[in-house]
Amino acid sequence: MAVQAPSTKRQKREDYRKAHKEDGLAELPKKKFYRQRAHANPFSDHQLTYPANPSLMDWASYYPAYIATRAEPAVSNLTVGTSTSQLSKDVTVADIGCGFGGLLVALAPKLPDELLIDCQGMEIRTQVTEFVQDKIKALRNQNADSGLYQNIACLRANTMKFLPNFFKKSQLSKIFLCFPDPHFKARKHKARIVSLTLNSEYAFAMRPGGIVYTITDVEDLHKWMVKHFEEHPSFERVAKDEEADDECVKTMMVETEEGKKVERNKGEKFVACFRRLEDPPWL
Repeated sequence: MAVQAPSTKRQKREDYRKAHKEDGLAELPKKKFYRQRAHANPFSDHQLTYPANPSLMDWASYYPAYIATRAEPAVSNLTVGTSTSQLSKDVTVADIGCGFGGLLVALAPKLPDELLIDCQGMEIRTQVTEFVQDKIKALRNQNADSGLYQNIACLRANTMKFLPNFFKKSQLSKIFLCFPDPHFKARKHKARIVSLTLNSEYAFAMRPGGIVYTITDVEDLHKWMVKHFEEHPSFERVAKDEEADDECVKTMMVETEEGKKVERNKGEKFVACFRRLEDPPWL
């Protein structure tokens, strides 16, 4: 009789995720079964699906509770394949590089009138995205009567390459950049999530008055982000007193997984927020 080899850790993780989905996603997923490396190379040729332009993005599959009825005006034309579903409101909040979705889940009840996307980091890492998606489905099932968590979703995407494919001009009111990869080596700085070029893309997607929220435990990266946003003509730094009173800042400080890790290690967190300015008349 052949002896069956013991399951590998990878096989155990795959078996758990499959069984979890078959159970109807009633329980919150366990993070240990969705393990993946801490960061992904944004310049790699990942197998990603993305729309040619924002009008072709199928948001309806991520926010089924917000599919417009005949009595409601539709704000987004969602046509992927043969789908013609439309949403009653636009996605307006993006958590770029969302990690395990702690901030997204915490913000959902605080921003009930907003549609939030864990731009699943838009997040590049496959298993991390799957964990957040399974977590959201479980939370929706657990709160079916109240309708909580219908306003959040997570997708796998690389915003360093494809942000304008998902969001039209002036669509977003908030962007969160929480504990991004610091890329310590000088030759790796081009891979940082904040740069003059990327800030121009954030400015395109953000409405005037919108806020970009940044937080890191690496002071050098904090100074880098402050420098590049302050040098960009479309942004100004939010005053410290206004920043301290912002509920989103308070939530960002304590609800992300990285933030909790820094807290446990008694590390320091560096926060800076930047407001999208009005475009000059000639633009």
